[in-house]
Amino acid sequence: MTQSAATALAAARRVVVKIGSALIVRDGRPNAAWLSALAVDIAEMKARGVEVIVVSSGAVALGRGRLGLPKSVRLDETQAAAAAGQSSLMQAWEGALEPHGLHPAQVLLTREDTERRRRWLNARSTLEALLRFGAVPVVNENDTVATEEIRYGDNDRLAARTAQLARADLLILLSDVDGLYDADPRQVANARHIPVVDSLTPQIVAMAGDANAETALGTGGMRTKLEAARIARSAGCVTVIASGLVERPLSAVAEGARATVITAPGGPIAAWKAWIAGSVEPAGRLIIDEGAVAALRAGKSLLPSGVRAVEGRFDKGDSVIVSTPDGRRAAIGLAAYAADEMTRIQGRQTSEIEGLVGYRGPQAAVHRDDLVLEDDR
Repeated sequence: MTQSAATALAAARRVVVKIGSALIVRDGRPNAAWLSALAVDIAEMKARGVEVIVVSSGAVALGRGRLGLPKSVRLDETQAAAAAGQSSLMQAWEGALEPHGLHPAQVLLTREDTERRRRWLNARSTLEALLRFGAVPVVNENDTVATEEIRYGDNDRLAARTAQLARADLLILLSDVDGLYDADPRQVANARHIPVVDSLTPQIVAMAGDANAETALGTGGMRTKLEAARIARSAGCVTVIASGLVERPLSAVAEGARATVITAPGGPIAAWKAWIAGSVEPAGRLIIDEGAVAALRAGKSLLPSGVRAVEGRFDKGDSVIVSTPDGRRAAIGLAAYAADEMTRIQGRQTSEIEGLVGYRGPQAAVHRDDLVLEDDR
């Protein structure tokens, strides 16, 4: 059965919603009415048990309005606008979400946070904790310190990296058009809408137009949305490109409004595990006991109590081989602790970890989501 945007949204349990400046900002101020309506959609999704992460543009545009700055290509002025606009942006999100008992939590990222493994893991842990506590993470690029990241389409790509980071099922890119067309519908009256994209071929990418020059606010266009969809797709995450020019855009998608869905093979966990199994060079080895081997085969995480020996020099997040007592390779996974810490906690109970490493870390030596059994490779 062909997947639609509505079925993709209905099936998703963790959703990243990206919102551009043109939707959030009106006349230099937050578009409070639109944000309040979107917050109703977010609250309804949360009530159904769906985890929602927002990637929100708008800080630079709001800061320009607050400081009276024109749109500028000067980096220092853009960064000044971002600094002035961040507080306005978060106040707007607080005003929209708090009537529903929801609390926004600001997460500022740069490209390094999504591309360096240690920072990637730290950012992922933060997002997981916020979702566990019921908050709505509001992600934005840390424009006040970013340099080359402030450029055309960066928040579309940031949204895709966030979806990859969070292992989201679905990425929704709210736009000024209701999906992909074979020509710009603002210029070509009979442009044909493309409801489903199963492969991002050169022909599909060639259909994308330029950024919306009419608003003078955002930095992204349809081409960067397809680039973002490619990143998300590689992580097993479906992408929906939908119109944000309606009062409740997520409800509109759920009710069958026109949109484009870009499918993804497998799912986020499968894609993540395929990456672990195939593209990471192991930096060390954990030798475990037979009880731990049985626990892994039952789908559980590797606890420190099951580790009998630690070999090699590795950091937190590095790939390690997990071996049985007789040396057979049982699995490969990402270490939750560096080698020196792993040596301290091997054979110990989870309740002892904090006292041994000096901070409250993960309970598992290798979490089951970060582990691939040899039999599954």
